[in-house]
Amino acid sequence: MKYFAKKILSALVSTGLIVSMSLAAQAQELSFMLNSDGKEVEVLQDFIDRYEQANPGVSIKMNVVGYNVIREQLESQLQAGGGPDIGKITNLGGLNPYYIDLTPYVNAADWESMYGAVLPWYRAGKPGGIYSFHSEMTVTGPYINVTMFEEAGVDIPGPGSTWDDWAEATSQVMEKTGSYGAMVMDRSGHRMAGPAMSYGAKYFDANGKLIVDSGFRDFSERMVKWHQDGLMPPDIWPAVSGSKYANGNEMFFNQDVPFYMSGSWNVANVEKNVGDKFEWRVVPVPCGPAGCGIMPGGAGLVAFNTSKHPEAAAKFVAWIGQYENAKEYYSRIFAIPANSRVQNEGIDYAKFGATKSISDGLNVFAAGAARAAKDTPQAYQLQGNSFNFVIFNATTQYLSAVMNGELSLDEGIDKIRQELAAKTQ
Repeated sequence: MKYFAKKILSALVSTGLIVSMSLAAQAQELSFMLNSDGKEVEVLQDFIDRYEQANPGVSIKMNVVGYNVIREQLESQLQAGGGPDIGKITNLGGLNPYYIDLTPYVNAADWESMYGAVLPWYRAGKPGGIYSFHSEMTVTGPYINVTMFEEAGVDIPGPGSTWDDWAEATSQVMEKTGSYGAMVMDRSGHRMAGPAMSYGAKYFDANGKLIVDSGFRDFSERMVKWHQDGLMPPDIWPAVSGSKYANGNEMFFNQDVPFYMSGSWNVANVEKNVGDKFEWRVVPVPCGPAGCGIMPGGAGLVAFNTSKHPEAAAKFVAWIGQYENAKEYYSRIFAIPANSRVQNEGIDYAKFGATKSISDGLNVFAAGAARAAKDTPQAYQLQGNSFNFVIFNATTQYLSAVMNGELSLDEGIDKIRQELAAKTQ
């Protein structure tokens, strides 16, 4: 009897080992590389826990790294056949060769409807494919110091007001409050591109090649004049060399100017640094005769084709991008939605702990993104263009030279054109 008992026990153990080995073989462990703050990591972990519960056998582990790791090392890892299964990336078109097409795992018509404005950013010029859940939309736009307007007794221009209207209103605030300047804009060709489009700038010719036209010159002339007249202070654009970036945060925080052209990524920073010093507000981006231009951007979640479990990786990205999940995700991390349905509905960020200023501000930015997708769609095309850095850098470098009197405006425009000809072949 002992002999047979041992045989049965041995058989049971062997069977258990086989089952265990079989389950282990079926387990799909996915790595997820991202850079992020604590809040986003916490929110993502909640989504991952729910996904794992609904999909036994799939486990997802986040690897939170510095942004420089993603920027400088991720592509090399993918080229070598390694890297994570899933990533949060900002080099949207540049990593396209490594993306898994999500089309088999989503309702393609719905995704085209919801994310159609940003999907081309990930395609790198290819005719189709769905490669991402755009998890964070960023939008350029202005902040104002409401308190300074009230102290000056100047009405705040309403939606649809032009850049010229805002220049006039802020110059009155400057005169009546004695502020250092009227308006400041981050030293960035990206920041200027939306306003230039408002004045008719077309960044592409009929063949899709980057150009500088009369509309670009029109707004450039305004920028130069505002600096010459003292409405825009010399500390940002003229004072910095080359194509270096500089922001106007401190000037706005210190109430040196009542108007600051920055973007949605700055809302928490503004809230933190302004505190109770004054009342601030995000306002709709000023317009021009050709519309109300902004520049979009952001980050997205993608699945990489170097994964050992490509289907599992793709399914997770497709799942989190579904309408209900996406809306919850945007709401909880205080992000502008890239999903057009959520943009149109708006988000009550206050339900998830945002202050009223942040909540209202993000919804103003989101409305600007939705409008720009219709009015100035080239902004989305420019954001996805692999040579956009050329015109952005040339804009800051040579317009600053014009502001400093080193070049005439026509000479500065010619320099920008020469940069495009040399670096976009």
